[in-house]
Amino acid sequence: MNLSGRKERSNMDRRKYILSPCGTSLLTNFTKDGAQRNLIYKYANAKNKSDVPEADRAVLAERIEQLALEIETAGYEQAQDMSAELNSIITFYGGVLPKANDFHLLVCSDTWLGEVTARFVSKWILRACPDMAVVIHRQEGLQTGEMTSFQWALSDLVKKFYEELPKYKAAGYEIIFNLTGGFKAVQGFLQSIANFFADETVYIFEKSDMLMRIPRLPVRLDAAEIVEKNLGCFRNLAMGVPYKGDVTIPETMILSLDDVVELSAWGEVLWNEAKEQLYKAQLWPSPNPEKIRYGPGFQKSTASIGPDRMRHVNNTIDQLNRFVHDNKANLNSLDFKALKGGKMPPSTHEVDAWADSDARRIFLHKDENGCYILDKLARGLH
Repeated sequence: MNLSGRKERSNMDRRKYILSPCGTSLLTNFTKDGAQRNLIYKYANAKNKSDVPEADRAVLAERIEQLALEIETAGYEQAQDMSAELNSIITFYGGVLPKANDFHLLVCSDTWLGEVTARFVSKWILRACPDMAVVIHRQEGLQTGEMTSFQWALSDLVKKFYEELPKYKAAGYEIIFNLTGGFKAVQGFLQSIANFFADETVYIFEKSDMLMRIPRLPVRLDAAEIVEKNLGCFRNLAMGVPYKGDVTIPETMILSLDDVVELSAWGEVLWNEAKEQLYKAQLWPSPNPEKIRYGPGFQKSTASIGPDRMRHVNNTIDQLNRFVHDNKANLNSLDFKALKGGKMPPSTHEVDAWADSDARRIFLHKDENGCYILDKLARGLH
């Protein structure tokens, strides 16, 4: 493989986190056999290899084996011709992958062929630049054969972004959404949410060497008012807790299947954009009054804390709500445990509110009806 090319980027550049949805262009490009190509399209949504009839599976396996040999020896120009994803990645880097420890997330469909092609893209990147970190994320339910499954998958993908991308930003990475490859439906969705996550979005037109670069636009989603009006509903659905009241939030913000209601991908975006602002403002009422209530001294014990601390308290109450619904979900950050020796009556248990040099705990007890009463926010007992 010829690794010669244009001058590499300066080592002073920020590290990149590059997200690339992966389609099946590697399998279909340069597939001269029409029968093979038709089978690739036919079984594009097959979840597992075993879901494909044996005779057709053998034909596809032959194409995959052939592709493995082709990608093993492909240079830069050939790789760009073979794969839409590699074409845009190589073009983004100016024609040659640098000796950089950038991070690539390859998001593939929840299908056999989708994962196969993502693995070939990963293999080529790592062969060209072993310093790169490449992770393949096969998103459960992400296939275009069934719309409800597809929508649930997008919601889970948004949750993943909100959990992971802030950590990379805090570490100094520049977030790039490379939306050249993948299913059109996935491309369209990722483009819609790119302004909430990405510093830059890039595309390359097929058979072109021109990269379109779109910087993050100053878009602001005014979500707080909608979320505040329906806060109890949002808080429960965001934690996977059934909501017993009337669900009055817009239909586009929720997903419903077999009596299970969760936030849709757009609901997750709306919630996360509003949550930070709202949770810093005040202590909000219990999201589940039948199971969690505030004792007479609890609100007073939180009155003097700052906005960031208040955010932690509201988040802790959400986690407790999740734990009450499913006591196997005792998140590490919650650290629910019994008090020893009756040191702070009527409290019998404690949970972490926040953990740092000025850590606080929430002390609580259970009443005769099985409802947890939050008694006080205070320093931990020693």
